[in-house]
Amino acid sequence: MAGVFECGLALSLGRDWSFTLKASDTQIQGEQVSLLRTTGHRAARKGVPVLIDPLWLVSTAHCFLNKSHAPADYRVLLGSTRLYQHTQHAQEMSLSRIIVHPDFEKRHPFGSDIVMLQLHLPVNLTSYIAPACLPSPGMQLSPSLSCWITGWGMLSEDKHLHSPFHLQEGKVSLIENEFCNVLYRQRLSNSKTYSVQEEMLCAGDFSTGKAICQGDSGGPLICDLPTAWVLVGLASWGLDCRHPIYPSVFTRVDYFTDWINKIQRLTPPPGPTSAPQTGFPDQTLQAVSSSGHGPALVPPQTWLLLAVCAQGPTAGPAVTH
Repeated sequence: MAGVFECGLALSLGRDWSFTLKASDTQIQGEQVSLLRTTGHRAARKGVPVLIDPLWLVSTAHCFLNKSHAPADYRVLLGSTRLYQHTQHAQEMSLSRIIVHPDFEKRHPFGSDIVMLQLHLPVNLTSYIAPACLPSPGMQLSPSLSCWITGWGMLSEDKHLHSPFHLQEGKVSLIENEFCNVLYRQRLSNSKTYSVQEEMLCAGDFSTGKAICQGDSGGPLICDLPTAWVLVGLASWGLDCRHPIYPSVFTRVDYFTDWINKIQRLTPPPGPTSAPQTGFPDQTLQAVSSSGHGPALVPPQTWLLLAVCAQGPTAGPAVTH
């Protein structure tokens, strides 16, 4: 039975694996969702949205670059900690609206890389599904914060995630944008095409090499503040995830908190629709990789909103799709 739940509550804590991100049955947050684009009897992975209230999710806009913006093409699954493992706690939902930030990539690559997704019906919040807390606008972020990244992406540039598709997690530290830009310019031959702008932030762990990789797009960077776990960033872009590992770049959520609140306030409620399903339709949905071959490389936690994000430029940083 659904109840009233606060945002930013860690639902469980788990064990580590030794790759770019680590498998987790522990630090899992109930706000992370999987996004699937359905085509016939197949479902293509499209990213990792984050639940921020019973009716809204946020993710990165580049997941929808040159892709369908029709809400009917997507489904989200909530309430399962492993990809393709559906339990009595899962809720499958349809989308009502996809709202890309109007300034996405207008000023620079990956600029304003954020999208809001409105559900047809509110999610029933349970002990398995809970929203992330949004940061206050312009929140000051200390490098000493304890922060975590999660996702179902590749374990390294050439190592896929395999069954049983545990959600991966990694503890990271926030890194000053100025220092992050110095590192990237050295690697990219002083190219100014790609840089960490004010609406972005960097995070990583130089000692363990923890970073986001392909398949982690849109996933959360969650930091432990005194009052709750707060959604600080959304996985956006970075260099290829092979050693040496460079910091990952995230959309800075507090930069967009006012915009998020405005969209929530001004957007009409979704139209009437059928009740949410608790499992997939009768036909079997077979998830596929971004190339369309084989199993998807990312597992579902408590939501199925998978999307194949745009490929990164061959000469530039890698998109985390």
